[in-house]
Amino acid sequence: MMKLSRLALGLSLLAPASFLASSSVLAQTLFGTVTNAAGKPLANATVEIEALKRVTSTNELGEFTFSDVKEGDYTLHIFASGFAHLHEDATVQSVASDSINFVLARSAIEVIDVHATPMHLSVMESATPVSVLSGETLRRQQAATLGDTLEKLPGVQSNFHGNVASTPIIRGLSGPRVLITQNGLDVSDVSRVGPDHAVASEASTAKQIEVLRGPATLFFGSGAIGGVVNVVDQRVPTSTETRGEFVLETQTVNDQKLGTFNVTTGVDNMAFYADGFYRDSNDYETPMAPDIDDPDGKHVVENSNEESHGFTLGTSYLFDQGYVGVAVERFEREYGVPGHSHGGDTSVFADLEQTKYQLLGEYNFTNDFLQSVHFRAGYTDYEHAEVEGGSVGTTFSNETEELRVELLHKPMAGWRGGISLHYKGSDVFAQGEEAFTPPSEMEMFAVALMEERHFGDFLVQLGARAERVTLDASSVLLPELDAHDHGDEHEHGEHDHEHDEHDHEHDEHDHDEHDHDEHEHEGSEFIRQFAVDQEFTPISLSAGVVYTINESYNVGISLSRSERAPSASELLSFGPHIGTRTYEVGALFDLSEESEFVLSQTPIDLETANNIDLTFRKTQGDVGFVFNAFYNQVDNYYFQAETGLFAESGHDHDHGEESHGEEGHDEHSDELPVYLFGSADAILHGFELQVAWQTTDNLKLDFFADYVKARLKDGGALPRTSPMRVGTHVAYTLDNIRADLDITHFAKQDDISTFETETDGYTLVDASITYDIPMGDIDLSVYLSGENLTDEEARVHTSFLKDIAPRPGRNFAFGVCGYF
Repeated sequence: MMKLSRLALGLSLLAPASFLASSSVLAQTLFGTVTNAAGKPLANATVEIEALKRVTSTNELGEFTFSDVKEGDYTLHIFASGFAHLHEDATVQSVASDSINFVLARSAIEVIDVHATPMHLSVMESATPVSVLSGETLRRQQAATLGDTLEKLPGVQSNFHGNVASTPIIRGLSGPRVLITQNGLDVSDVSRVGPDHAVASEASTAKQIEVLRGPATLFFGSGAIGGVVNVVDQRVPTSTETRGEFVLETQTVNDQKLGTFNVTTGVDNMAFYADGFYRDSNDYETPMAPDIDDPDGKHVVENSNEESHGFTLGTSYLFDQGYVGVAVERFEREYGVPGHSHGGDTSVFADLEQTKYQLLGEYNFTNDFLQSVHFRAGYTDYEHAEVEGGSVGTTFSNETEELRVELLHKPMAGWRGGISLHYKGSDVFAQGEEAFTPPSEMEMFAVALMEERHFGDFLVQLGARAERVTLDASSVLLPELDAHDHGDEHEHGEHDHEHDEHDHEHDEHDHDEHDHDEHEHEGSEFIRQFAVDQEFTPISLSAGVVYTINESYNVGISLSRSERAPSASELLSFGPHIGTRTYEVGALFDLSEESEFVLSQTPIDLETANNIDLTFRKTQGDVGFVFNAFYNQVDNYYFQAETGLFAESGHDHDHGEESHGEEGHDEHSDELPVYLFGSADAILHGFELQVAWQTTDNLKLDFFADYVKARLKDGGALPRTSPMRVGTHVAYTLDNIRADLDITHFAKQDDISTFETETDGYTLVDASITYDIPMGDIDLSVYLSGENLTDEEARVHTSFLKDIAPRPGRNFAFGVCGYF
């Protein structure tokens, strides 16, 4: 193990030719060199003066220079790929001294800065477990969906919705508990409502994707009780340096064609950014046996095709104290919805359109109290139509405004931190025959305090956040539902639902009001209509400590108590949700002894997560590792409970062979099982392990494992819990050639809820080879990759479509990347 030598800074004061006209402050220069432990200069290492937000890179000799630096104390942040980050204090004085070398220690685990938090931290320095996918690894693992892109990260799996709409699952949690953001602002789609709704974000144009595992409510609010996925790009550029990249790729398993680019440039103080992508694919092939009538044919997952494209334009104004900029993005995607067809041959596809505006900025102060202010503002107009037979059946829309302002103060008694102000408002609307959730408006106001301080080898991180969340829905419907079990001989219409007998005055929350109304709907169905006005006050608290044992090891502990207000779909749903192949009924309703749905008498409580994380890391040397263990007790955990009843869906849906594992369910093709949202205490615990070994300069081995057990406190497993995984990655580089091999084993999942079926384990083998071709100012790379090389049939336990949509079969991709 290499020992990091004592670091020093060379500062030289260049005598100015004259005093400035309006100031007597001398122009000064801060410079030095960066090498590895063997004394070899490190080119392209990044050096940052943290307080000034000034960044530069080292040249071929490892040298860097900052000019016009005022006298004072500064902290330098120095990092390079493959090396541990270095934070070193420096004092700029009026006495010249020789340049002294900075030495970086090798790190087998890549250390990357995180943009999701207002205060600086990296994946190896935070009390909260963080993973970052960036650079070559991001390009190698990027997929058409966000969930599939991230699923090789420890603690993260995908719900795999037929290769078209997969979303990430973090430690067994997903949906409304995992927030997906772009540059720290909510992506503002409807992907958290159902698994068949795609995430409106594109990985191929991203700089990096960050995953905060465990509650991240301190920075993002109650919607992040399970974690955060933050997609980072350069749409608001902070540099005028001309750089960019492009990718052209084709795949065999679905005939996918992909083209993507991004470029940053500028002149004087104005910076400009542009990106764009285009993807087109057909239904994908699976390893399943072909039909008996066509033994030479290939089995495909019907309606799993897509066509998507988008572009982003951004500009910013850079000045000495910071920057301010604006960007606009247009995102369009058409994709099939597997397992969702009406009348047998009429396929349903989703037509997604989104326009997003973002205003980002930063200002660094020179006064004695405030250090900087960071602000993010966004407006998103999202629409998603489900089209069948050439006409729109159901439309979902989400209009969102968001503002985040973070005021950071200068160190006070050793404490660094600040206050965060956050507002978000969204207007979600659904209309059509499958609009299972009524239109609703949500508003959130929040204030948060974050502070950290070093006490010798201990880093203490504290935080608190208070929110006010309101949920308004003016037209919530309680229809007459002919729900029955399959033992009732299906005597439809036998029960007359007399709702007058159940005119309950609903006691929910301190500020709930219900304006009840009874009427006939289209002359055939008896419906009650009323208004809902909910108000919640979630409070979140967090405390963490990182203890640096020595230069190579640290250990951390993080404690948090996070509260979440239930989402509109969890409370107000009442209708068929074909994406989950269920008839969903929200927690606002209850099932009476007569098997009729009435307004619930149970108060609507906040979901509360009490989470503890333990982390042990080895940060330097040829061998590095990160081990996380977590325990999360969630009180009032909202989930869907099986009622044993079935209801008419209104369509003859193609559900495949099974639905939720119910035998004989295909005899009732126009019926869906009824699931009722309820709450109970739940416990989730598990671990993540990542080990990296740089065996030689050319060969690197990685190993990872993760496991989560999710159960109700009173007994019984939570549905669709991620199975245990173990995996290894081997990377070999030689001159201009790089080869990668990934082997991942998913264990059998037999710890299941009552309405699930077991899922067999499987092993995936992926490989790629890349050849770099220097071409002047452009670095060109040609690559060939293969996925599921053994062509194994693999069904994803967390998927609602596991019985009809296994993972793709053997796939080869050929592509060209260019960097300039």
